[in-house]
Amino acid sequence: MNNSDVHRREREGEREGGREGERRDGEVNSEFVHVPAVLHGVKGKSLLLSVETHFQNKDVEIQGSWYQTRPGGPKTLLVTFHNHSAIMVASMRHRNRFSFQPPNASLLIPRLDKAAEGDYHLDLDIHFPQRQELVRVERTIHVTVDVPVSTPVIQKTPSSTVIEDKENVTWTCWVENGTRVQYQWLRNNMPLDASDRHQFSHNNSTLVISPVRKKDIGQYHCLARNHISQRQSHTQDLSVFYGPYNLAVKSDHGLRTGEVFTVNPGELVFFNCQADSNPPNSCMWISKTNNATEVITVGLRLEVTSYKLAQAEEFLCRAFNNVTQKQDETQFTLVVASLGTGG
Repeated sequence: MNNSDVHRREREGEREGGREGERRDGEVNSEFVHVPAVLHGVKGKSLLLSVETHFQNKDVEIQGSWYQTRPGGPKTLLVTFHNHSAIMVASMRHRNRFSFQPPNASLLIPRLDKAAEGDYHLDLDIHFPQRQELVRVERTIHVTVDVPVSTPVIQKTPSSTVIEDKENVTWTCWVENGTRVQYQWLRNNMPLDASDRHQFSHNNSTLVISPVRKKDIGQYHCLARNHISQRQSHTQDLSVFYGPYNLAVKSDHGLRTGEVFTVNPGELVFFNCQADSNPPNSCMWISKTNNATEVITVGLRLEVTSYKLAQAEEFLCRAFNNVTQKQDETQFTLVVASLGTGG
């Protein structure tokens, strides 16, 4: 039985069992007998296939058998019992592998191994004193046996900072121990889903981000889980070279209206060119006069003496990221006029 078949059984309902190393999923009810539909066991631990009877055992005669069907194998008789006693163990090799548990027809597997996986069938004939006919009950419990997962390890390729829109990142997660392991990736503790840029392998052990963008920056880790356990890896940062974005010119002088700065005649004005960029961008300041342009200076800061200007002059700040090879620019106008406040 594959994982989808197990999950189908589990969707019938969930209830946690009380024994160590055991998880009880969807329960199957009948008028007289109650058994779990699926039990997930831990390799090397014991597992009880519990049977709950919904009647008084006094004066009730029970006869039945337990069978096992291993994946791809035949149906094998394990034990036949009458009332509270086993009357036949089908094979000597089953004597230490299974133990009949009176008084309610439960079956104990003392030590789980891979051979214990499969479907366990219970056939019961119940005779009630007040009834003439026998009541026939047939139930099946699916048993899985898994190894708990160890702490997962993650790796990022390449290990260095990557360039947005030009490079890809491959995340890999693996465990040394564990069976039927499924993985989940999280960024900043939020699960990641498949998208045009996020591709996962069949069990999610590998995540490829192609291409990387600024929004992918963050702390990544993976969860490794199976039916019986779950572990989390350490976190690892993803760094990205990006930008420049959100370019803006700012000044503490004069009056700003939109992209127009008004300053008093003779006032010394400083402008700063700011952008979101990694690594920090370089800036070039350009003046625009009569459809002609001239580079004034290079740097994040521009100093302008207003008495040297005409009444209005246009400027341009151009930001450039030497790693991403991206640039952005913004234009503003400087007007020299009396503000009536002395600046």
